[in-house]
Amino acid sequence: MMVFQVVGAFFAVFGFSIYLDVPKKYLRYCGYIGAIGWFVYLMAVKKMNVLMATFLATATIAFISHICARIFKAPVTVFLIAGIITLVPGAGMYRTVSQILLGNRSLAMEYLQETIQIAGMIALAIFIIDAIFRMIQAKKWKEKLPVKHK
Repeated sequence: MMVFQVVGAFFAVFGFSIYLDVPKKYLRYCGYIGAIGWFVYLMAVKKMNVLMATFLATATIAFISHICARIFKAPVTVFLIAGIITLVPGAGMYRTVSQILLGNRSLAMEYLQETIQIAGMIALAIFIIDAIFRMIQAKKWKEKLPVKHK
């Protein structure tokens, strides 16, 4: 079952990448990144809560996206935006609106809270990985600067 989900994630991200007009040479890499991220999520959610699993999967996607961006000399967003699509909590927003329309405000608030927390974990993981790569890049820039002699 998990294999089908990971393969499905690959094709979902691949298709979404086409919709985003990702250059053809990067489509399969976006699919791989999304599939790896979904695999990490599926493995992590067995041992931890949804929030931590989402954080770990997003951090993995962000890390691989940064690596691919440097290898292929492309913007990180080419790989990152497509790669995280499987983790975006669209179903949570659907449940929230559905419960509001059914008049179950307390259940709607629970779904909304969970959805916001998941979105926050996605943003936090992206921010942390991006900050790490920026620190590494800043260190490399400092090493390249000419040394001033006194």
